[in-house]
Amino acid sequence: MSVVVGYVNTNEGEAALTASVEEARRRDTRLVVVLARKSGGDDHAVLDAEADAVRDVLDQADIAYDVRQLRRSDDVADSLVTTAEEVDADLIVIGLRRRSPVGKLILGSNAQKILLDAPCPVLAVKPRSAAA
Repeated sequence: MSVVVGYVNTNEGEAALTASVEEARRRDTRLVVVLARKSGGDDHAVLDAEADAVRDVLDQADIAYDVRQLRRSDDVADSLVTTAEEVDADLIVIGLRRRSPVGKLILGSNAQKILLDAPCPVLAVKPRSAAA
């Protein structure tokens, strides 16, 4: 069993990573990080640096982990669900951001797809507000 987290180098991604580390510790299980590119991100060196930064955080957290990088052509939602199925995940952790109704209609919603298709519970987290 394991915890799977979708990570993008954003405030939402950081919130998801933090929550997933806590959940992996609480459950005493492995954390599987699915690292995705931001829209339009083609620079492999940037993605590799982000993966190294995530590994540094997880090394400091002293938990068992695996970091997987998505290819540009991979669908993030499908990849998270597939990874959760492959590792028999206890939980998927995702970060959420506020979007307008029009934005949801035009761009679709990875979060909604993950929530509907996940083979296990999903924990959706938001970053703390700047006022907090």
